[in-house]
Amino acid sequence: MSSQGDDLSLEPERVRDQLDRILSSAEFQVPGRSRRFLAYVVDEALAGRSENLKAYTIAQAVFGRDASFDAQNDPVVRIETGRIRRALERYYLVVGQSDPIHITIPKGGYVPSFTASQSEIASGRHSPGKDVDVQEAPVAQHKRPLAYRDFILPVGVLLVIAAMGMLVLMRPLQELVASLNPSSGTPLPAGDEMRPQIVVEPLVGIGRDNGDAGIAKSLTDGVIVELTKVKSIAVRTPGPKAHIAAPNQPSLSIQGSVGTEDKRLHVQIRLVDRADGTVVWTGAYDRNLDEGRILDVQDEIARLIADAISRRQ
Repeated sequence: MSSQGDDLSLEPERVRDQLDRILSSAEFQVPGRSRRFLAYVVDEALAGRSENLKAYTIAQAVFGRDASFDAQNDPVVRIETGRIRRALERYYLVVGQSDPIHITIPKGGYVPSFTASQSEIASGRHSPGKDVDVQEAPVAQHKRPLAYRDFILPVGVLLVIAAMGMLVLMRPLQELVASLNPSSGTPLPAGDEMRPQIVVEPLVGIGRDNGDAGIAKSLTDGVIVELTKVKSIAVRTPGPKAHIAAPNQPSLSIQGSVGTEDKRLHVQIRLVDRADGTVVWTGAYDRNLDEGRILDVQDEIARLIADAISRRQ
């Protein structure tokens, strides 16, 4: 149920607090039945009933299916699980990076996983430690003779203070030199200096059906998730920070449209140089929308788009 040696099932209250944090967030964008689904599987896992988390029991408890439910003919549980996995990925990508606990549903089943964040593991707050009795050391009765280290410590402190003073004096000089250098710019976040940065703009739903806008938004989220897996690309979303500070780094953006017609999904994608509007790459994807396959189709197209763009870098 957990990884990295964290038995977070022993801390159900903290897991439930994280669940409430996710369900109350505007960035966890799923319908009501998906929220009930996530709350149900988390509660069952914390109660020690993970073995009951099968498609049959979930369909009856969450979706109101009767005893005749057949997972092969009714993929509702599998579809909602895929929707929740993508919504959780987006939540932790957008607003949940600093959350103390990560809740996921690993592929291949419906049992949730509870994992402490790296900051929680480093600080040791994720697992209660044992109480340790500390005895106060007795007070020395006699003064010991001065040792060599007694002279070294004050000298070392003075050297550290002197070094800090020199750094304080040098900082204004460095800022002055930087201001006189016309090629200097605002530094990029660590690790982004050498990576091309791509802004993923929201895809536009252009079909007649009302669902096209929802498909476009879901596909946009899928493209963001897949591109973040490509370590050679820095992914940005539209906004004041979506720019390239270094003059030698191109600023690219992904744009496109999504439409449905006669149970066919049509996706047009283009990669644009934001400096002059030049279209540097285009892609078109047409797929049949068989019943219950819309999420799988979106996942497939998102992966193809990310693969095509990563190969150009």
